[in-house]
Amino acid sequence: MKTIVFIHGWSVTNLNTYGGLPERMAAEAAVRGMALTVESIFLGRYISFHDEVTLGDIARALQAALEDRPQLTDFVCITHSTGGPVVRLWWETYAADKKSPISHLIMLAPANFGSALAQLGKGKLSRLKSFFEGVEPGQGVLDWLELGSDAAWTLNSNWIQNGRKQFGKSKTFPFVLIGQSIDRALYDHVNSYTGELGSDGVVRTAAANLNANYLQLKQDITVMANQAVQVHNTLTAALTSASQKVPLLVLGGKSHSGSKMGIMASVARQTDDADGSQTVEAILACMNVETGMDYARLYTKFARETQAVQKAERFEEETTLFLFKNTFIHDLYSQVIFRVCDHEGHPVTDYDLIFTAGPEDNPNHFPQDFVVDRQRNSHNLNTVTYYFNYTILKDVKQLGLRVLPRPDKGFVRYYPCQIKASEVLFKLVLQPNATAMIDIVLHRAVSREVFALEPTTPAALGLDFSEVSWEGKPII
Repeated sequence: MKTIVFIHGWSVTNLNTYGGLPERMAAEAAVRGMALTVESIFLGRYISFHDEVTLGDIARALQAALEDRPQLTDFVCITHSTGGPVVRLWWETYAADKKSPISHLIMLAPANFGSALAQLGKGKLSRLKSFFEGVEPGQGVLDWLELGSDAAWTLNSNWIQNGRKQFGKSKTFPFVLIGQSIDRALYDHVNSYTGELGSDGVVRTAAANLNANYLQLKQDITVMANQAVQVHNTLTAALTSASQKVPLLVLGGKSHSGSKMGIMASVARQTDDADGSQTVEAILACMNVETGMDYARLYTKFARETQAVQKAERFEEETTLFLFKNTFIHDLYSQVIFRVCDHEGHPVTDYDLIFTAGPEDNPNHFPQDFVVDRQRNSHNLNTVTYYFNYTILKDVKQLGLRVLPRPDKGFVRYYPCQIKASEVLFKLVLQPNATAMIDIVLHRAVSREVFALEPTTPAALGLDFSEVSWEGKPII
């Protein structure tokens, strides 16, 4: 007997949020002879609209809920939106070192790397029709969802770098399904993120996708014979990691929410409903995976279908909501999250990033409008997320980066550095529909004049060192 547990998204207050999908799954199973009934489908509910509740609290409560139902030992988990990160955090906290009770984790429009909308604030978000239907969102979960949050960084960098291939050990198969269409009836003219291309109106495809890269760029130094340090103006890739491959499917004509186009809410309970069929068929395809070979085959199949959908949807003409015909070009996009620290772990919050391109390593050799969005995390000021148009960048082929950090004067300072444009860096940083996490580690230069030992002499006893300067002194 198959068992399914549904877990909803953020700021939901009513189990109607699941629409007809639970009953549809039971009906489809009956038609196909699968052992699945309504009685074996559980509807998760959790509190996310109170400020004091964090994602970690929800994961802890999920563990308690599972302990209350010990019969749930091998079930399919279907999540929507924030439900995806909730289950992933639960998995890392409570199931990483043992057999997981979840056999298949099927995430619909998951905000795995957050949402650009989260920074708008509680008041604005509660008014967005596409998001919350008037519900006031909770700050604790909102902080996690903001692009570049520390908590999301930890979860996702662990996912990318963990050599255990996390879900493989627990025999849990993860999947990501998302749309890239905008329900123009839910578009908010004040908040353009609700119509952002490359997203479903709430979550970017790149932010949902678990196929991601991690890269650590470290500033080069030379330690001299007297233990002084020469800081170089070069960055070297000290660590690179790629996540395990997770099947990603972009569904045609689906948005984040809403009864008309929502990836979950638009699915009707009747099996003859054509609009919801592609969501249901995709879920069933995920549920039918039983081996690693099945998983790899579905990864390839979903990649092929995603390419076909994005090609078919590239040009969109909208006439019903506008006075004049509007044409939207749906290019492919990449998301890159930069975090800048020094070698002692201090966040560096004042810096400029300058991108360079081509064989001449020139910042002027980019096409126009290659950066679509830039958002600095409001709590972690050393972290900034860029959203790039991959389609217009792909012919650049070579990418480089210059870092101009501050303070660049005084007894403790940072030096500018760069990594020259190359095809290797381009491929590590920019992938269509995907996110890259870039740690930049600068050397924190401290003058030897910060502390000195002087001999006990009459001259030393009268020494005034208020005017001591950095210049000409070695650094450590």
